[in-house]
Amino acid sequence: MSKSDHESLHTMDEEAKRKRMKWTIGIIAFVIFQVVQALFFVLVIMKFKSPKFRVSEFDIQTLNVGTQASPLFDMSFATPIRVKNTNWGPFKYDATTVDFTYGGVQVGQAAIPKSKANFKSTKKIDVNVTLSSNALPSTSNLGSELSSGIITLNSQGALKGKVTVMFMFKKTKTSQMNCTMAINIATKTVQSLSCK
Repeated sequence: MSKSDHESLHTMDEEAKRKRMKWTIGIIAFVIFQVVQALFFVLVIMKFKSPKFRVSEFDIQTLNVGTQASPLFDMSFATPIRVKNTNWGPFKYDATTVDFTYGGVQVGQAAIPKSKANFKSTKKIDVNVTLSSNALPSTSNLGSELSSGIITLNSQGALKGKVTVMFMFKKTKTSQMNCTMAINIATKTVQSLSCK
């Protein structure tokens, strides 16, 4: 074998090594890209979260109250209830109810119809609510609250539904509502509203 043949064989060997190295690097880069993509998909897109279910600020339409000696209240208002869906897919939920309570006793209820909150959006549901203290026991704190000028109410509810991502991945999620509102009797307004 001549020296030039030996050199051309060596050059071909080097080229083959370089080609193999390029292919190896290309395959490794592709695999890393696929792994990163899969991790992003699993950790970001496929992370199912429970939507937030809340009562929003509202204006009181009517409010009638009794006295400390003869405590009672009747109230009506229209409140927007919001379902905030932060998932990458729609949240289809079943019909449910929101209970309004005073001192743990139900004083009214609002019906939430079956519907859906689109992905990365907030669904607003306007509901009319009528509250009455008729069901309260005579031992309640209502008399002292009326004299203080503030009525404290709570709203509770559970919204159950399914989040669907990429038209095929589904997960059941339940959102809990637990809100406390302070009603100012003199101004007939919501003085404060906080939800957990």
